[in-house]
Amino acid sequence: MGLLLVAVEEGSSQLFSAPLTAGLLVVTMAIITRALHLDGLMDICDGVFGGFTPERRLEIMKDSRVGAFGVVGGVTVILLKYGALVSLLTLPEPGKEWALLLFPAISRWTMVVLLATFPYARSHGLGSPFDNSDSKICTLLAGISILVAAILLGGFGGLGLLFGATVIAWLIGWAMVKSLGGLTGDSYGATNEIMEVAVIIAATALLAQEWLEQLPFLLDRF
Repeated sequence: MGLLLVAVEEGSSQLFSAPLTAGLLVVTMAIITRALHLDGLMDICDGVFGGFTPERRLEIMKDSRVGAFGVVGGVTVILLKYGALVSLLTLPEPGKEWALLLFPAISRWTMVVLLATFPYARSHGLGSPFDNSDSKICTLLAGISILVAAILLGGFGGLGLLFGATVIAWLIGWAMVKSLGGLTGDSYGATNEIMEVAVIIAATALLAQEWLEQLPFLLDRF
């Protein structure tokens, strides 16, 4: 997925401006995943914010209709993802490709973290075949793979992104377990969408760290 995004960015940037290229990247991600993770995010928003008990929240999440909370959640994440990509693509610093390569892998690693750490809420569901809470080898292989990718592509910055995303994803999983009594396929998809945005924003901040050099000058003015 990262390689595809880099290819789209390279081709589009030769013809179009950064905002349009960012829009094409967002559309590409939605198409190749069939908006599955976005659907999970919207279901989570409807269930968590629309119900008051775990049972009622799970019932709402099974409804194929999208409510107001789901629409707001989906639009918010798409806007943030688009804005983050525009900020990333308009940075004057070189080397932005590593961020495009790495963020889809890190966001999907966070789903592995949830699968390996928290119980599944339903007896059967779209995410139940992927529940590998008892498969330590799969989790270990996934962890080694993303660790190597983070080091090779992002160096210390990549390691920081990986560590931060893992911690935040665990906290999101913990909060959803408290709310739902366990996780579902929607929980994994929602976490992926949130972490995609978070990693892009964090990577942009790392690449734009030139402002740190200007900080003493700015402080002197006050």
